[in-house]
Amino acid sequence: MVAASEPDGNDINDWLILYHAPGVGAITFLRLIGQFGNAREILRASNAHLQASGLSPEAVAYLRQPDRKQIDCDLAWLDQPGNQLITCRDPVYPPLLLQIPDSPPLLYVHGNVDILSSLQLSIVGSRNPTVSGRRIASEFAGCLALAGLTITSGLALGIDTASHTGALEVDKATIAVMGTGLDRVYPAGNCDLAHRIAEHGALVSEFPVGTPPRPENFPRRNRIISGLSLGTLVVEAATRSGSLISARCAAEQGREVFAIPGSIHNPLSRGCHALIRQGAKLVETAQDILDELGALAAATTMTARSSDAVNLEQSTDLADDYTQLLDSMGYSHTSVDMLVETSGLTPAVVSSMLLQLELKGFIASCPGGLYNRLK
Repeated sequence: MVAASEPDGNDINDWLILYHAPGVGAITFLRLIGQFGNAREILRASNAHLQASGLSPEAVAYLRQPDRKQIDCDLAWLDQPGNQLITCRDPVYPPLLLQIPDSPPLLYVHGNVDILSSLQLSIVGSRNPTVSGRRIASEFAGCLALAGLTITSGLALGIDTASHTGALEVDKATIAVMGTGLDRVYPAGNCDLAHRIAEHGALVSEFPVGTPPRPENFPRRNRIISGLSLGTLVVEAATRSGSLISARCAAEQGREVFAIPGSIHNPLSRGCHALIRQGAKLVETAQDILDELGALAAATTMTARSSDAVNLEQSTDLADDYTQLLDSMGYSHTSVDMLVETSGLTPAVVSSMLLQLELKGFIASCPGGLYNRLK
């Protein structure tokens, strides 16, 4: 639970009054905070000053007589274990999200608030993916999570679910950005998954307690998914998929956009192909993403691994498998397919282990998708 008073003297109650005012969206809220300095000074301003600042008479009237029922619901939620409400002035507010022009003034968080500032990759896609698309999303999420990136998605059915699950299956945290208030889970079928995410990562929303899953909420949610992340990976999307909204948001926010190509006969490949034609990076392996993110992703990996990621010297469970893979490689240029064949490990395990070994300095990637052992 957060304290009732912010470091700059703002009471969270003041933020909630302004946040619930009719017609005060993210951009207006942030403009007012910039103009007046904090929420308390906005509430103290005269009606004439507030209207001169662009507030409607309805909004000004609400500030004078706010709906206490709405605000008290938020405060009651905040009193429950694991719940936090952070403002855009809070030191733990995610810095990447703060860079977008319409960053949410308030974030409702259930779980580990610190993980919001970790470097993230969002994975989105169809709600009705193929079996192959679901598997690809899960494998990419697992590999990239092992490499130190936090996987962020929207808890929807399909690719979102597979992405969250892929990170959890390798014992890594994941973030779900919700299109409802955090007092409910949508879709209801992902209730158990939401609990697992909260235990290992965080559930996040900009929507107040009691907000139902309205259609207009999800495009707004998508800008947060992309805004939290270094880049967005799209796995299977039709030409009118909501995932393309996330990709457009990422591009507009100056973030990387990645897309996985597919069969020309698969309708769920058309959205990804359209993104690639528009300049998205074509992705075939998790390493393609890390290569594109460059030094920033590598720095993320080293930082994450120092705290809780896989450590080759300390992990007894994986040490034998890493040794087996290195022995299979020898000191000649070797392909992933050859390593899968000679080691007896699955392609997903080999791919994630190669990322770890390369970042640790045991191997180096070579042209043509080959690897060479260094020590």
